[in-house]
Amino acid sequence: MGIGGLGIATLMQELGMAAESAPLSPLAPKTPHFAPKAKRVIQIFCTGGPSQVDTFDPKPMLEKYHGRMADEVMKDYQKAAGDVASGMGRLSGKLQRSAFKFSKHGQSGMEISELFPMLAKHADELCVVRSMHTKTSVHEPAQLVMNTGEFASVRPSVGSWTVYGLGSENQNLPGFVALSPNGTTASGDKQWGNAFLPAWCGGTGIPTQDPTLSKMIENIRSGTTSLREQRRQLDLMRAMHDDFAQRHPGDALLEGRVSAFETAFRMQIEATNAFDLTREPLHIREMYGDTEQGRQFLLARRLVESGVRFVQVFHNGWDTHDLNDERHRDLCKAADQPLHALLTDLKQRDILKDTLILWGGEFGRTPTSDNNDVAKKKGIGRDHNAGGFTVWMAGGGAKPGTVFGATDDFGALAVQEKVEVHDLHATMMHLLGFDHEKLTYRYAGRDFRLTDVYGHVVKGIVA
Repeated sequence: MGIGGLGIATLMQELGMAAESAPLSPLAPKTPHFAPKAKRVIQIFCTGGPSQVDTFDPKPMLEKYHGRMADEVMKDYQKAAGDVASGMGRLSGKLQRSAFKFSKHGQSGMEISELFPMLAKHADELCVVRSMHTKTSVHEPAQLVMNTGEFASVRPSVGSWTVYGLGSENQNLPGFVALSPNGTTASGDKQWGNAFLPAWCGGTGIPTQDPTLSKMIENIRSGTTSLREQRRQLDLMRAMHDDFAQRHPGDALLEGRVSAFETAFRMQIEATNAFDLTREPLHIREMYGDTEQGRQFLLARRLVESGVRFVQVFHNGWDTHDLNDERHRDLCKAADQPLHALLTDLKQRDILKDTLILWGGEFGRTPTSDNNDVAKKKGIGRDHNAGGFTVWMAGGGAKPGTVFGATDDFGALAVQEKVEVHDLHATMMHLLGFDHEKLTYRYAGRDFRLTDVYGHVVKGIVA
């Protein structure tokens, strides 16, 4: 390994790829406001919105009132329970119990659905937040809120703010990578976009349906130009840019583009290693599973281990208006083994302690059946629910073995220790070492921040 390292160092020096041959990258590591608990983030985004009452938020009352109309139950329940907020007033249709059993796990006694038997082994490492709520129950705006903090205007994503504040630990890879089946989402790249932050803060979307390197990263190799010749071209471009910048300083967009070319050039060697899953031992690949979700999570671990600051993994298909139970069985089965593997792998490598994992969607599902377009329904489903849903965190300073907050007795509304999306973002920034009110960027005459003018650190979920 030592001889090989010397060989690569010599090669990179000859090609002009060594760090000292290039100007200081804007992605160079930066020091946060205070000592961070998390150095990197893996966000697993369940597009469509998982059902909290079928996964991490058990509601025995749904069993008791199953099949009854929500408005009727609201009257009877309030008569029996007084003025306890039940959240039923905003629901329509029949109450629908969960088809899945919950049981307690770990020393914490955390209740987790039978849908996650392998993940449940990590109950004492999870921090489950059951009192999330958000602004809207429409998919695309809610996804933007969860990933950028805003839906009415284009704002930088959480990952972009993270890279802006911390830089990256590897100058030969992007600081922020988004792993999506098609390399994009319904809202394009807004969910990992940099908006008005410098271009080097933006995420790089990587399609993951085909694990072949050339399919994930198009044109990773030039078919016509050698590395040495590319280096000469980039040096010329940099010299031209520096000359232009002396006469027209402050062009952040152009500087970002030049930096992007430099990163793309360096990726030709680094990405070949980081994205090649065959370099992993067979038992590790088998632990994750040879599925798209398994490969995504293994790749996420390889990327953060290689120094990428923020990795976003998209797991699509959670919009269960039809066949809620059947689809949750399939979706959770696809995620369960890879989630177990990811937490196990990070822990064995001793990097779970400073790697923050976040799992969840843009909102949750209703505790009633979805009665929309009944004639065309394939089976019982659940509608969107922005009033109360669940996310969980692990590692990176999140308080382990914790269940925080609560929805009402039916799982409709967050009612105890409510956590709004800006609060979640403020807490993530805190774990990364930032005062969310001070991590700002001047744009259009105003100091912007991820949490806008909202948000507070949820101390109950910080270890």
